[in-house]
Amino acid sequence: MKVHEMPLPPTAPASETALAQLVAEVYETAPPAERSRLLEHLLRPLGVLALVVIADGIFAKIRFRGGWPDLRVRFEDAQHVRASHVVALVERVQQVSVESLDGLAQLLLASPMMTSSAAAVLLVSVLLQRARNRGAVD
Repeated sequence: MKVHEMPLPPTAPASETALAQLVAEVYETAPPAERSRLLEHLLRPLGVLALVVIADGIFAKIRFRGGWPDLRVRFEDAQHVRASHVVALVERVQQVSVESLDGLAQLLLASPMMTSSAAAVLLVSVLLQRARNRGAVD
């Protein structure tokens, strides 16, 4: 068996793509107000140039309409964001700010509406595990 074909142990951290897809799933099932909060959190660490190249610039448009530096994602804007857009956004955020993803766990835990979602609970678990693993390595 080749190394890249070996199954991962059950405690292995989620891959970046799998994590991005899980965030997108949480986004898709979130109520509108929570979608806006989730996007606001994910957009904060990224600059304008990064936002222009992600998902055909949809996040740059949202960022400019939402104000600077105090970002507010409007309900109407959040409605146009699809899961594939969120995947691209999360993948970029992972490259720029791991701490922003760690903070996503606190954002989700603070919302009773989100903690009733199985995907959100799984995401919080994965994020907390990743943070613990990183802390053990650092």
